[in-house]
Amino acid sequence: MKFKKFKFKKVKSTNNTAIRIIKKTNCKYGMVISESQTNGKGQYGRKWISYKGNLFVTFFHELNKIKLSIATITKLNCLLIKKLISKYINKKIFYKKPNDLLIEKKKICGILQEIIFIKNKKYLITGIGININKSPYIKNCPTTNLNELTNKHMKIKEIEKSLKQIFEKNLLKMYNLEVNN
Repeated sequence: MKFKKFKFKKVKSTNNTAIRIIKKTNCKYGMVISESQTNGKGQYGRKWISYKGNLFVTFFHELNKIKLSIATITKLNCLLIKKLISKYINKKIFYKKPNDLLIEKKKICGILQEIIFIKNKKYLITGIGININKSPYIKNCPTTNLNELTNKHMKIKEIEKSLKQIFEKNLLKMYNLEVNN
Protein backbone atom coordinates (compact mmCIF):
# COMPACT_ATOMS: atom_id res chain seq x y z
CA MET A 1 0.00 0.00 0.00
CA LYS A 2 1.28 3.47 -0.87
CA PHE A 3 0.23 6.64 0.90
CA LYS A 4 -0.20 9.65 -1.35
CA LYS A 5 1.86 12.48 0.14
CA PHE A 6 0.39 15.96 0.63
CA LYS A 7 3.09 18.42 1.70
CA PHE A 8 2.47 21.91 3.11
CA LYS A 9 4.58 24.71 4.55
CA LYS A 10 1.95 25.70 7.11
CA VAL A 11 -1.47 24.38 8.13
CA LYS A 12 -3.78 24.92 11.06
CA SER A 13 -3.80 21.19 11.80
CA THR A 14 -2.57 18.20 9.80
CA ASN A 15 -5.59 16.21 11.03
CA ASN A 16 -8.04 18.89 9.84
CA THR A 17 -6.17 19.12 6.53
CA ALA A 18 -6.46 15.33 6.10
CA ILE A 19 -10.21 15.53 6.71
CA ARG A 20 -10.52 18.29 4.10
CA ILE A 21 -8.54 16.19 1.57
CA ILE A 22 -10.77 13.16 2.18
CA LYS A 23 -13.88 15.28 1.59
CA LYS A 24 -12.53 16.85 -1.62
CA THR A 25 -10.76 13.86 -3.25
CA ASN A 26 -11.13 10.14 -3.74
CA CYS A 27 -7.84 9.46 -1.96
CA LYS A 28 -8.14 6.38 0.25
CA TYR A 29 -4.59 6.38 1.67
CA GLY A 30 -2.85 9.66 2.37
CA MET A 31 -0.11 11.31 4.38
CA VAL A 32 -0.31 15.01 5.26
CA ILE A 33 2.94 16.63 6.31
CA SER A 34 3.56 20.24 7.27
CA GLU A 35 6.58 22.23 8.37
CA SER A 36 4.41 24.01 10.92
CA GLN A 37 0.95 23.94 12.47
CA THR A 38 -0.78 26.95 13.94
CA ASN A 39 -3.51 25.03 15.76
CA GLY A 40 -2.33 21.43 16.21
CA LYS A 41 -4.68 19.09 18.06
CA GLY A 42 -3.88 17.18 21.23
CA GLN A 43 -5.79 14.66 23.31
CA TYR A 44 -9.05 15.74 25.02
CA GLY A 45 -9.29 18.94 22.95
CA ARG A 46 -5.92 20.22 24.10
CA LYS A 47 -3.63 22.08 21.74
CA TRP A 48 -0.53 20.29 20.41
CA ILE A 49 2.43 22.65 20.68
CA SER A 50 3.97 22.77 17.23
CA TYR A 51 7.49 24.13 17.06
CA LYS A 52 8.99 24.42 13.60
CA GLY A 53 11.72 21.80 13.25
CA ASN A 54 9.60 19.03 14.75
CA LEU A 55 7.64 16.50 12.72
CA PHE A 56 3.89 16.98 12.16
CA VAL A 57 2.25 14.29 10.05
CA THR A 58 -1.18 12.74 9.67
CA PHE A 59 -1.90 9.44 7.97
CA PHE A 60 -5.41 8.67 6.81
CA HIS A 61 -7.06 5.60 5.34
CA GLU A 62 -10.36 3.85 5.03
CA LEU A 63 -11.27 1.78 8.05
CA ASN A 64 -14.33 -0.09 6.78
CA LYS A 65 -12.83 -3.60 6.78
CA ILE A 66 -10.86 -3.25 10.01
CA LYS A 67 -12.48 -4.84 13.02
CA LEU A 68 -9.97 -3.73 15.68
CA SER A 69 -10.86 -1.36 18.51
CA ILE A 70 -9.49 2.19 18.42
CA ALA A 71 -7.44 1.38 21.55
CA THR A 72 -5.79 -1.56 19.76
CA ILE A 73 -5.15 0.53 16.65
CA THR A 74 -3.62 3.27 18.82
CA LYS A 75 -1.25 0.78 20.42
CA LEU A 76 -0.29 -0.67 17.03
CA ASN A 77 0.43 2.81 15.67
CA CYS A 78 2.51 3.60 18.77
CA LEU A 79 4.52 0.43 18.08
CA LEU A 80 5.17 1.59 14.51
CA ILE A 81 6.42 4.97 15.69
CA LYS A 82 8.46 3.33 18.43
CA LYS A 83 10.08 1.23 15.69
CA LEU A 84 10.94 4.43 13.82
CA ILE A 85 12.42 6.24 16.82
CA SER A 86 14.44 3.11 17.72
CA LYS A 87 16.29 3.50 14.41
CA TYR A 88 17.80 6.75 15.71
CA ILE A 89 18.27 6.17 19.42
CA ASN A 90 19.32 3.24 21.56
CA LYS A 91 17.27 4.04 24.65
CA LYS A 92 14.21 2.40 26.13
CA ILE A 93 11.00 3.87 24.71
CA PHE A 94 7.86 3.52 26.80
CA TYR A 95 4.25 3.59 25.67
CA LYS A 96 2.09 5.71 28.00
CA LYS A 97 -1.63 5.29 27.56
CA PRO A 98 -3.53 6.51 25.77
CA ASN A 99 -1.22 7.83 23.05
CA ASP A 100 2.27 9.00 24.09
CA LEU A 101 5.81 7.72 23.74
CA LEU A 102 8.32 8.56 26.45
CA ILE A 103 12.09 8.32 26.74
CA GLU A 104 13.64 8.79 30.19
CA LYS A 105 10.14 9.69 31.49
CA LYS A 106 9.90 12.58 29.01
CA LYS A 107 7.41 12.86 26.17
CA ILE A 108 8.95 12.59 22.71
CA CYS A 109 5.84 11.81 20.68
CA GLY A 110 2.08 12.18 20.82
CA ILE A 111 -0.53 10.54 18.63
CA LEU A 112 -4.09 11.71 18.09
CA GLN A 113 -6.50 9.40 16.30
CA GLU A 114 -9.93 10.30 15.07
CA ILE A 115 -12.54 8.23 13.29
CA ILE A 116 -14.70 10.09 10.81
CA PHE A 117 -17.51 9.12 8.45
CA ILE A 118 -17.69 10.69 5.00
CA LYS A 119 -20.12 9.50 2.32
CA ASN A 120 -20.90 6.30 4.26
CA LYS A 121 -17.20 5.44 4.51
CA LYS A 122 -15.27 5.16 7.75
CA TYR A 123 -11.78 6.70 7.92
CA LEU A 124 -9.02 6.65 10.50
CA ILE A 125 -7.07 9.87 10.93
CA THR A 126 -3.76 9.35 12.77
CA GLY A 127 -1.97 12.56 13.71
CA ILE A 128 1.62 12.19 14.88
CA GLY A 129 3.84 14.79 16.48
CA ILE A 130 7.48 13.86 17.10
CA ASN A 131 9.82 16.25 18.90
CA ILE A 132 12.92 16.28 16.74
CA ASN A 133 14.63 19.65 17.24
CA LYS A 134 12.74 21.32 20.08
CA SER A 135 11.06 20.26 23.31
CA PRO A 136 7.82 22.11 23.96
CA TYR A 137 6.95 23.26 27.45
CA ILE A 138 3.94 21.35 28.74
CA LYS A 139 2.83 21.96 32.32
CA ASN A 140 3.29 18.81 34.45
CA CYS A 141 4.72 16.90 31.49
CA PRO A 142 8.48 16.89 30.85
CA THR A 143 9.41 16.67 27.17
CA THR A 144 12.50 15.78 25.15
CA ASN A 145 13.60 15.68 21.51
CA LEU A 146 15.78 13.50 19.31
CA ASN A 147 18.54 16.11 18.87
CA GLU A 148 18.90 16.46 22.64
CA LEU A 149 19.03 12.68 23.14
CA THR A 150 21.45 11.92 20.29
CA ASN A 151 23.57 15.09 20.29
CA LYS A 152 23.09 15.06 16.50
CA HIS A 153 21.16 17.25 14.12
CA MET A 154 18.38 14.99 12.85
CA LYS A 155 17.14 15.42 9.29
CA ILE A 156 13.37 15.75 9.28
CA LYS A 157 13.03 14.62 5.64
CA GLU A 158 14.90 11.39 6.45
CA ILE A 159 12.67 10.69 9.46
CA GLU A 160 9.54 11.56 7.44
CA LYS A 161 10.60 9.17 4.65
CA SER A 162 11.32 6.37 7.16
CA LEU A 163 7.96 6.89 8.88
CA LYS A 164 6.12 6.66 5.55
CA GLN A 165 7.99 3.45 4.66
CA ILE A 166 7.24 1.89 8.06
CA PHE A 167 3.52 2.67 7.76
CA GLU A 168 3.35 1.43 4.16
CA LYS A 169 5.21 -1.78 4.97
CA ASN A 170 3.49 -2.67 8.24
CA LEU A 171 -0.05 -1.31 8.19
CA LEU A 172 -1.67 -4.06 6.14
CA LYS A 173 0.14 -6.80 8.08
CA MET A 174 -0.94 -5.34 11.40
CA TYR A 175 -4.57 -4.97 10.38
CA ASN A 176 -4.57 -8.36 8.61
CA LEU A 177 -5.95 -6.75 5.49
CA GLU A 178 -5.76 -7.53 1.83
CA VAL A 179 -6.22 -4.39 -0.22
CA ASN A 180 -5.87 -4.10 -3.94
CA ASN A 181 -4.10 -0.81 -4.43
